[in-house]
Amino acid sequence: MRPLFHPEIADVPVEAILHALADPVRVAILADLSEQTCSQNCSSFAHVLQKPIPKSTLSQHFKILREAGLIRSERRGVEVQNTSRCVEVDALYPGLIGAIVNALNIQSAAVAKAQKRAARKR
Repeated sequence: MRPLFHPEIADVPVEAILHALADPVRVAILADLSEQTCSQNCSSFAHVLQKPIPKSTLSQHFKILREAGLIRSERRGVEVQNTSRCVEVDALYPGLIGAIVNALNIQSAAVAKAQKRAARKR
């Protein structure tokens, strides 16, 4: 099996991070990983943002996050365990990840509120 690519944090341009986090599923994955104290396997994310995610799509999301320097992945048998590199990224770009995750939380709350309003009108 070929090794997984992990860039040096110092070599990660901000554009790569912003590109990787342009997808709400990837932001949600990173937000969840950043809150965990231990590594998570890919199958832990079979449902993201209340939607099922196919394994092939999930693999692509993890590859993009890994190659942007946002997560570290390690093969353990047939599983891949993932951990956040947010602390390292925050040292290079202070506040960037926190601002993006906070924006996702604000957006999610607004969507939930709008859905509740729409449900009441029915």
